[in-house]
Amino acid sequence: MAEQVGIGKIAALHFYGTAETVERVELLGSTVEIQHFGCDGDLEKMAAHIAALDGQVGAIALTSLSKTLRLGKVKVTHPAAAPLFEIAQQTPVVDGAGVRAAMERWAVRLADEAQPGIWSRKRVLMAPGLNHSGLAQALGQFTESVRYADPIVYFALPPVPGVGSVDTLSRVAEPTLNQLRAYPFRRLFPRAGEAARPRNPKQFEWADILAGDMGGIRRYAPSDLKRKIIVTELATEEDVADLRERGASAIVTTMPPLGHELAHLGAAVFEACLVALRPDKTAELTENTYLNLMAQMAWKPGIQYLQPDEAGINKFAFVIHPLSPRFIYTHPKFRWTRFLPERLVERVAAYLPPMYGSRITGIQSPATGQKVEGYLMFIGGTPRELMRRDPAFVYRRLIRASRMAERYGARLMGLGAFTSVVGDAGITVAQKADIAITSGNSLTVAATLETAKQAVVKMGNSLDDAHEGKVMVIGATGSIGSVCSRLLAQAVPNIVLVAPRPEKLIALKQTIEEETPNAVVTLSTTADDYVGDCDLIVTTTTALNTRIIDITKCKPGAVICDIARPPDITEEEAALRPDVLVIESGEILLPGKPDFGMNIGLPPGVAYACLAETALLALDGRFEDYTLGRNIEIERVKEIYRLYKKHGLELSGIRSHDHFLTDEDLAKKRALADALRNDPVKLADVQRQAQAALPVKGGRGKVKQGGGRTTTILVSAGTAIVAAIAGLFFWRKNK
Repeated sequence: MAEQVGIGKIAALHFYGTAETVERVELLGSTVEIQHFGCDGDLEKMAAHIAALDGQVGAIALTSLSKTLRLGKVKVTHPAAAPLFEIAQQTPVVDGAGVRAAMERWAVRLADEAQPGIWSRKRVLMAPGLNHSGLAQALGQFTESVRYADPIVYFALPPVPGVGSVDTLSRVAEPTLNQLRAYPFRRLFPRAGEAARPRNPKQFEWADILAGDMGGIRRYAPSDLKRKIIVTELATEEDVADLRERGASAIVTTMPPLGHELAHLGAAVFEACLVALRPDKTAELTENTYLNLMAQMAWKPGIQYLQPDEAGINKFAFVIHPLSPRFIYTHPKFRWTRFLPERLVERVAAYLPPMYGSRITGIQSPATGQKVEGYLMFIGGTPRELMRRDPAFVYRRLIRASRMAERYGARLMGLGAFTSVVGDAGITVAQKADIAITSGNSLTVAATLETAKQAVVKMGNSLDDAHEGKVMVIGATGSIGSVCSRLLAQAVPNIVLVAPRPEKLIALKQTIEEETPNAVVTLSTTADDYVGDCDLIVTTTTALNTRIIDITKCKPGAVICDIARPPDITEEEAALRPDVLVIESGEILLPGKPDFGMNIGLPPGVAYACLAETALLALDGRFEDYTLGRNIEIERVKEIYRLYKKHGLELSGIRSHDHFLTDEDLAKKRALADALRNDPVKLADVQRQAQAALPVKGGRGKVKQGGGRTTTILVSAGTAIVAAIAGLFFWRKNK
């Protein structure tokens, strides 16, 4: 009879506490009644309870103590605990060791499935690692940075190099355990409270994740736990309140929640429940017995975000770099480098590792309510350094940047400026990074065409009717230029394609004619022969000290969308024809109240399109490689435009040479254009005067590069970002 009395009923003897309570939990389709007894830190009292409960319950759980102490692969028996497990003759006595390691491994895996990236590349501090080998091993699958706080917690040692490392653990585990086996349980499994001897906070500050015993973490960790994740077996309301007040980001419990948001019952009580529920009461209590019962469970570890502004946020990162050494000189800490040779500064900077720049907050979709957070990351190479080196040199830094981004929780990284086109334009980086990668060029194309459309309407030229007028794309065979050409041909069938390589032009013409049979496509290796006939000109080249287009020949009211960097049309050249509208690619107004953490050279909330694409994909939860390589897919451009509309992104306005144009500015230009359209004599006079004042440049009319790497780099608009913010090139410590 005694064998059946305890079915569905267990006892939990708590080393700490005095209260006696009863609760019922549901597990594996059965109800388990748990009788809780406090022992007030008295092992003799605990022994008396065991003797009294023997044969009366299905299992007895002993909490806050352990028969076996384990560190890494080494284990020893604690002499004070061992006798407790010999008292009961009928009822099994357990301390959680039979299930803890397996449940910790399982919980870590399930938490990663529920919150992808929650562990990736994080710095983990086991606080302590004693009896948590499963947790340490499981977290070690997601990061190479695992340390042990056991020397700090138990011996108050300072965080000297090597102490607490995984490599050191195997050498010191045995002598450490031989010393710990003489410690009382109050020191081995401490309760929350003030430490009699404060511990050095450096290791705790280093970590992103504190994993181990709740009591030890609360007792020995510093008061500031901002942005840290706490991983323990269980948590009480008091634990949660304390961690929230100390700024911790989230808490994850590794035992089944059993009716609560977080687990409130530890491994010992859970093991006792399994003992009571096992079908064969004579089955040996081994890990295999428990595993077969656990395999029947459908559960999720408790995950609770403690700070309201951090819950449910999708995270992304974006990589930029300095346009030239002068952007390094402008940083207050590195002004002294201006006294060094420029090439020396430039070459040394290229070897710098990726660095944190700033945190982007406040972006939120009005359609879904989804919030996103971003991180600006810097690498040190200037365009000249990035292009002169083997692509592998840049790949290594971008892959390292992606790992840093993972540590911050980012699941997507955008490649800005020259980083988006070095080598194979992001394909290799995407293959080797564990997070998604995009160049941002799809939204750059969409924003460029949307801005051009609005500008054409404002200027009232022939393209205001989609089937009238003519457009020109300079640099048409490049990755940006080709997709712009194909999309423009669908809207304005009369199109001129300009690029230096005839064979590529012919191939592009054939593609356009297959896609848009009614398109009238004209090819040219120079722009000047057709520039006077075009209402819209999109230029995507790079032309240092070379004139790509003669603005003096343009039609009145023509729109030039200059997305090259450096720009093909200088501000001085644009001033010669005030009736012609020269604009940049579109900047994007992000939804919500964006804060970039630094001045990026644009009005509040406004981002360049390549950065906006990365944020937009995060808003939509699209953590996938999106725009990669040199062939931008039209369907991707159309899709990103639909997402742009869905999540409430907007063009910030029409911008020319770093200045936003007002409606009044545009009205004046249109009035000048209308006057010249109606007066051919005056137009000829204006063109003649402009030609006479045109600055001299080396070379005219020949397109230097329409489709190579540099085109894509500069068209991406990432260089514009660098030009605005690379003065803050070296990181500010993330607080």
